[in-house]
Amino acid sequence: MKKTILYSLLMMAPLFTNAQEKSGNPIFEGWYADPEAIIYGDTYWIYPTRSEVYEKQIALDCFSSKDLVNWTKHTSIIDTSEVKWAKRAMWAPAVIKKDNKYYLFFGANDVHEGEIGGIGVAVSDKPEGPYKDLIGKPLINDIVNGAQPIDQFVYKDDDGTYYMYYGGWRHCNIVKLSDDFKTLVPFEDGEIYKEVTPEGYVEGPFMFKRDGKYYFMWSEGGWTGPDYCVAYAIADSPFGPFKRIEKILEQDPTVATGAGHHSVINIPGTNDYYIIYHRHPLGDNNGNHRVTCIEKLTFDKDGFINPVKITNEGVEKRTIF
Repeated sequence: MKKTILYSLLMMAPLFTNAQEKSGNPIFEGWYADPEAIIYGDTYWIYPTRSEVYEKQIALDCFSSKDLVNWTKHTSIIDTSEVKWAKRAMWAPAVIKKDNKYYLFFGANDVHEGEIGGIGVAVSDKPEGPYKDLIGKPLINDIVNGAQPIDQFVYKDDDGTYYMYYGGWRHCNIVKLSDDFKTLVPFEDGEIYKEVTPEGYVEGPFMFKRDGKYYFMWSEGGWTGPDYCVAYAIADSPFGPFKRIEKILEQDPTVATGAGHHSVINIPGTNDYYIIYHRHPLGDNNGNHRVTCIEKLTFDKDGFINPVKITNEGVEKRTIF
């Protein structure tokens, strides 16, 4: 009898192991949205928005992992006590490393015309902070080309130029950042802001480059609703034109709704990509109930992105060497 039980347990062990090596979705506890994922060295990092009412969005947390499965929470890496001009609605971090410093761009105050707020930038010696306000005021405060200054993404091109894509209210701008990230630099034609809004764009821009092509992605629909989703374009230039190809991330009524506002990471030296996004749990009508999830991102033979199937299982454990 004992031998039979032992044999049964040994046979089941691989099942337990495989289950443990999946991330599961959501990948960590808590209400978190707008996840910006990045790889620093051998560690995965995710910088999300605290999904609360605006008045409670006064700080940002981040999460780190060595394997995409086990995550460590780093609480209040920056808050409104450090950013004197920010009062609420700290949103959608964008992060990047430069010259051994870690930079965090964020939106604050849900700014409207004539108000103080918009996109700020902070700096730290460590990816988990604490972060300090870099310039003591918003980097972008004004409404330009109809774009609310939120949902920024910083992209370093192959020539070393740092661009920032940003914008809510169905408009997206691109700007060029100065070497110290403290100011915006005019383009060759003297313009500082260029609108690059594709068809269907609402918010949440993201850019990556693969095989010499620029993949521009964004969110469509309303962030509180079930139809929030992600679409994309491919261009030969960071300025576009970005012609919408199709939707690649959306709800599955059997899994979750409102899948959107994402980021993408690529394992260095491989063709392995992951999409990190937020979604609403089934049966919950609270628009702020958003959780952070992860799936594999794949491509067809022509380089187009395959539609992503959202899951409860997530992805397998993956370390970086």
